Amino acid sequence: MGDISNRKDIESLMDSFYQKVINNKDIGFLFTDVAKLNLKKHLPIICDFWESTLFQKTIYKGNVLAVHQDLNEQHALTEQHFQVWLEVFNTTVDELFKGNNAEQIKIRALSIATVMRSKILHWPKA
Repeated sequence: MGDISNRKDIESLMDSFYQKVINNKDIGFLFTDVAKLNLKKHLPIICDFWESTLFQKTIYKGNVLAVHQDLNEQHALTEQHFQVWLEVFNTTVDELFKGNNAEQIKIRALSIATVMRSKILHWPKA
């Protein structure tokens, strides 16, 4: 088992991760019924995000917090939603990769989820 070393590895991780979360009994509906996620469109964008995040590239042009705030407007997100997302993410990384970048992407996922959870669930709306 190797480390995450390039865009192809991130694509493999995201393909596997999204198959799992879409079919997850606790959060799958957020992707299929609420966000109505089009994976063909979404995967290149989310791969840009993680490639930018993990390899310090400037290819992601979106606002990940705004996307999730919009999702929260459609269906209230909960602590459990964030926890399940993180568990599935970490499990998927551990199944596919081992190494420094694999650990770093999990640390960054925790950091991002913590900030999002705080801003979405605990900060008053402007």
